[in-house]
Amino acid sequence: MDSNSHLESHQGGCHCGRIRYKFEAPKSVTAFKCNCSMCSKRGNISFSVPKHNFSLLSGESYITTYSFGTHTAKHTFCNVCGITSFNISRSNPHAVSINVNCVDPGTLTHVEILSFDGRNWERTHYLRTKMKEAQLRGDKDNSSNESSDQGYEVGSDVSNSLPQSH
Repeated sequence: MDSNSHLESHQGGCHCGRIRYKFEAPKSVTAFKCNCSMCSKRGNISFSVPKHNFSLLSGESYITTYSFGTHTAKHTFCNVCGITSFNISRSNPHAVSINVNCVDPGTLTHVEILSFDGRNWERTHYLRTKMKEAQLRGDKDNSSNESSDQGYEVGSDVSNSLPQSH
């Protein structure tokens, strides 16, 4: 998420509607499709917002949390319909990851999807961190050399395939 972008109010929730939340984010976001053992099985595509930009509106008693491995990630889901509409990711535990497919239609206008190599999480996280450090230093040559090996690649614009009301 670009911190310089204008923030808009968005809402989302699970399939049965018991869990509802609101968050502040730009209208255009970059989401990640991860291939780790958890995300690949649930088909999760998510983007992160700072925790202070997220508010649970309803359904706290319906949230179940599953964690494994380092227990840093908190995989939350509705204990009625089973949908993971948001979670706390291992790569950014100080933010809330929003499942792009659970955002109410009409407020997100563009979603860029990048693939993230979560099966090789440590290596991918290390390369992404090094690339961000190089970008902050203004070392464009170093960041472009690593870009083909950074653990993610550009996907497609899915702004026309965002979830619609049924």
